[in-house]
Amino acid sequence: MISPRLALAATFLTVAIAVPSVVVAAEASSASTSSASTSARTASTSTSTTAVHTTSSRLAKPAAKEYKNCTAIKKVYSGGIAKKGVKYNVVKVNGKKTNKALKGKVKFDTALYNANKKSDADKDGIACEKS
Repeated sequence: MISPRLALAATFLTVAIAVPSVVVAAEASSASTSSASTSARTASTSTSTTAVHTTSSRLAKPAAKEYKNCTAIKKVYSGGIAKKGVKYNVVKVNGKKTNKALKGKVKFDTALYNANKKSDADKDGIACEKS
């Protein structure tokens, strides 16, 4: 069971995030700590909670752009798009794997890489890299 103080604190946080002008009125009425006023405040802030969720959805990141082909990617990122944490371009020469330094302007973004994964021919974590 949640303590009355914790419920009251959660109510104030919800109100402060959703409707800042209501906080002053809620703090003024906090002098009386009866359970009836606490439940009334909790009921009155249930609509405010909905407002919090709708405003936070506007802050979500836009979807990663999917490019048509490597030519389109290289116009923006000359070195290609890499997953975060990739440090080298893995190249196979005569069956041996060697690590080469990354060249050009490489964008390190896992979400962008995943949207353009089809352009990573050698599956080394870098789409459209320079050799």
